[in-house]
Amino acid sequence: MPFSLSTTTTLRLRSPIRNSRSRMSTPPVLSLALPSDTGRVLSIQSHTVQGYVGNKSAVFPLQLLGYDVDPINSVQFSNHTGYPTFKGQVLNGEQLWELIEGLEANDLLFYTHLLTGYIGSVSFLNTILQVINKLRSVNPNLTYVCDPVMGDEGKLYVPEELVHVYREKVVPLASMLTPNQFEAEKLTGLRINSEEDGREACAILHAAGPSKVVITSITIGGLLLLIGSHQKEKGQKPEQFKILIDKIPAYFTGTGDLMTALLLGWSNKYPDSLDKAAELAVSTLQALLRRTLDDYQRAGYDPTSSSLEIRLIQSQNEIRSPNVELKAERYS
Repeated sequence: MPFSLSTTTTLRLRSPIRNSRSRMSTPPVLSLALPSDTGRVLSIQSHTVQGYVGNKSAVFPLQLLGYDVDPINSVQFSNHTGYPTFKGQVLNGEQLWELIEGLEANDLLFYTHLLTGYIGSVSFLNTILQVINKLRSVNPNLTYVCDPVMGDEGKLYVPEELVHVYREKVVPLASMLTPNQFEAEKLTGLRINSEEDGREACAILHAAGPSKVVITSITIGGLLLLIGSHQKEKGQKPEQFKILIDKIPAYFTGTGDLMTALLLGWSNKYPDSLDKAAELAVSTLQALLRRTLDDYQRAGYDPTSSSLEIRLIQSQNEIRSPNVELKAERYS
């Protein structure tokens, strides 16, 4: 009997403690209570268990640059789709909205930036539009950075109907747009055969919405270049520039996702100097790709035989403090 009493007493002593804990207020989210000088990013992109594409390619660099990043994985695959096979799950629009509702219910929806990458369906893209409006109802100054991943080298990766949704609904809401040459052509209806065409494509996209446009890769006459454009005020002539990029003889996965993340990171640090932000982003990417190429060669692998997984973790010094080797040239 004494043993039983002792046990009961112990339980009674513990019970108020448990009840007290359940009544304790939730501690503050420090990224909201003590925001960084950079920002808080919601990144909605793909995810792979192995390798670096989508969020796996974007989140780590942004964190290294000082950003709090909350990722939502639009897909979760074992590996990227360039392998012989892959397994995993795809998030639908309803599931995405459930996550947003969960954040909203706990007052966690204040973000300074939204970043989106590959989106494979119209329904999911339409939900993204709802997410943008919801986030801007909380923070009207939200910066939306959109990488309109649709295809490359003349080939669409996504259903044709996504092009219309991007052009008519998404582009007008974007703060910064980072298409490649093919995507810029699809969004503007303009064939880009020269630097002038690239500059005109940027101007067309400015008129549709975004103040910052970076066509991340354009091939003209055997040369690879980036063309950037910043329209600081509506109706004002944009500041435009180009960066000639050294071609590296290999194909890499995740580079577009990484490039857009770096452009977000550096353009926020240099809001009035998109050319400087692009120099830092391109120089980082080139250093990382050279490291990747060198490491595959050291491992005895022919880097031209297939797509290569980037060496992201091993390149963190270059991400934090890039050595700017490629300079922007402003157009007059």
